[in-house]
Amino acid sequence: MKQYTINEITSILNNRTIDQKLLKELKKDSRKGVIKLIDQYEKEQQEFLLQKKHWKQMTTYEKELHGLGYSLVAGVDEVGRGPLAGPVVASAVILPRQVELLGINDSKQLTDAKKEYYFQLIQDVAISIGIGFIHAQKIDEVNIYEATKLAMKEAITQLKPMPDFLLIDAMKLELDIKQKSIIKGDQNSASIAASSIIAKVTRDNYMKKLAEEYPQYGFQNHMGYGTKQHLEAISLNGIISEHRRSFAPIKEVASSKS
Repeated sequence: MKQYTINEITSILNNRTIDQKLLKELKKDSRKGVIKLIDQYEKEQQEFLLQKKHWKQMTTYEKELHGLGYSLVAGVDEVGRGPLAGPVVASAVILPRQVELLGINDSKQLTDAKKEYYFQLIQDVAISIGIGFIHAQKIDEVNIYEATKLAMKEAITQLKPMPDFLLIDAMKLELDIKQKSIIKGDQNSASIAASSIIAKVTRDNYMKKLAEEYPQYGFQNHMGYGTKQHLEAISLNGIISEHRRSFAPIKEVASSKS
């Protein structure tokens, strides 16, 4: 067998369609560098196949709807129901039929770097993206559940073209568009997972900008959730317009100041 250089083997292994006979021959090479390269290649191939399988599972709903004649399926999700400060943000995303976003998942399952990566990738490939913001004052006025629905509706109205079917994470919306509510939708639908990533990164970016305006609250660290740091900052500095006055313990602070 010809003995390839390490650089040549690296080049060969970078090709996913490597000839299996050649791979078998390369495995006979006893050099430590080659053994390490092949081990890394096989791990990457295993991960690639797992991602392909996961993508197939994640697109089950979309493929079924495409088979029924729906051409513009939008995934809809939100982030920010639980924080004490900041908006609830929803996103709606229509992905092309043939797109393949291997490795995509519920935004809560991804690292910050992966969220940013998919955030950019989704914007590059999506047919349309809509984003809805509902701020603290409106949340206090209508309650967080209704505010979430308003944010989702706002995101959907921004889509061009309008979808003919909605896949929504655990919600039903009063809209004249056919829809399906999916429990843990961001883990079971590629479109909903994409919308969860867009919503999450968009909201995080908003909170980071808010942190620049109000550095004493440390919003960049907790994104408005009721962490020890946030609660201590509220105790020391009081509340701002971005705080949800209908949420405990903000309600108690607001009452004591009135």
